[in-house]
Order: sequence, then structure tokens, then C-alpha cells
Amino acid sequence: MAKIPTQKGKSVNGTPADPSPESIDQVRDLLFGGQMRMVDSRIQSLDERLLHETSALRAEFERQIGDLDGSIKKELGRHAERLASERTKRVEDLKALNSELRESLKVLERRHQSLEETAGLADAELRDHLVKNAAAFSSELARTSERITGELQRITSQLQSEKLDSAAIATGLTDLAAKLTGGQTSGKKSPRS
Repeated sequence: MAKIPTQKGKSVNGTPADPSPESIDQVRDLLFGGQMRMVDSRIQSLDERLLHETSALRAEFERQIGDLDGSIKKELGRHAERLASERTKRVEDLKALNSELRESLKVLERRHQSLEETAGLADAELRDHLVKNAAAFSSELARTSERITGELQRITSQLQSEKLDSAAIATGLTDLAAKLTGGQTSGKKSPRS
């Protein structure tokens, strides 16, 4: 027999009208139990599948990140090695260039010193040559002066002797003229006196 409620919240035979939570669960289980279990099973299978897919995606993502990290590290390592080798090569090149520049500077200093010594020797030789030439010119000038002086004295002596001869000729001509004119001598003295 079914219970018929007479008042709100009370049944006919005096038992409370509110069913217990256990009886509601039983009714629900009878009505929706199969479907709920099927839905729960599907939800659980979806949860498991989602967890499995998520863990697979996480693992794949971590593997790809690991691969990417490894390749980046390898690439960075290659770049670092190349930079280190280039840096080492440049340092060696700079050292070689520095030593070449120092050697070139030493060569230039030696060449400069050699040129200074050569210029000093050339100056000394030039001075010696000028002194010798000056002495040679002086002695040649003295010889030429002596020769010219001797020549002038000879010419002077010759001119003086010719002058005396011309005076003697003039006296002789005067005497000749006096004889030609009749033997009269003028009272003039001869130029020799």
C-alpha cells in the first residue's frame, strides 16, 4: 500500500513525508543508474584519455624543448668555439703585426743612424775636399800672382829699357839734325843727363 500524504510533510500513518537521502539515492539509482554509470565511465575514460594525451603531449613538448635546447647549446658552442678561435687568431695576428712593426721600427732606426753617419762622413769629406781645394787654389793663386808679378816686372824693365833707347834715338836724331843744319848745336842737354 502506498502512503498518501495528508498534510504537507506528513504521511497518513504518521511517518514523515520527507524521504531519507538514502531512499532518494536508491530511486535515482533505479531511474538513472545505468545512464549515470555509463556517463561516469565515459567521463572517467575521457579523464584517463585526457591525462594520457596530456602526459604524451607534455612528454613530446619536453622532448622537443630538450632537442631545441640541445641544438641551441650545440650551435652556441660552435659559435663560441669559432669566436674563441677567431679571437685567438686575431690576438696572434696582432702580436705578429706588433713584432713586425717593432722590427720595422728597429730597421728604420738603424737606417736613420746609418744615414746620419753617412751624412756626417760626407760632410767631413766635403769639408776636407773644400779645404784641400782652397789650399790648392791659394797655392795656384800665389803661383799665378808670382808669375804675373814677374811678367809685369819684365815688361816694366823692357819698357824702361825701350824708353832709354828712344831717348838715345832722340839724342842721336838731334845730333844728326844739328850736323845737317850746319854743325850748330843748340845749348840743350841730352835727355840722358
